[in-house]
Amino acid sequence: MGQNFLFKKIDSCTGIAHLGLESGYTQKSIQVVDYIQAIQTYQHNLIESKRIYLSVSVSETRIVLDGQNEPHVRLEFLNYPRFPLTKELFKSEVIGMIEHLMEIFQQNRTVIVFTDETIMLQGSNEVDPRISNGK
Repeated sequence: MGQNFLFKKIDSCTGIAHLGLESGYTQKSIQVVDYIQAIQTYQHNLIESKRIYLSVSVSETRIVLDGQNEPHVRLEFLNYPRFPLTKELFKSEVIGMIEHLMEIFQQNRTVIVFTDETIMLQGSNEVDPRISNGK
């Protein structure tokens, strides 16, 4: 008690995305550790090439829609005050990482919910066959 903590304030900007723990619509499992390793490699390259530090919280969750009940990872990004980015750069870098992960893990679609807007990224119009009216 009695410590003097330094405060550093920046404008809030966060992003949340969910990516499947199944490769495409094949129901072939992807391990959370595989996502974490891919994220850490991407982060390392981002730090080395651009000196950008992009903090990500990873948790397991499920996406439920009609007949779909698919395990996912929830990726939460925050514009960390220790390494602040402009809102535009933050959003651009989050989108870049999500696109990279979608390619590696054969994900067709996701949304990124930012503080001020929601963006859908989609590779094709294909829909999970477990969703009955999704076409």
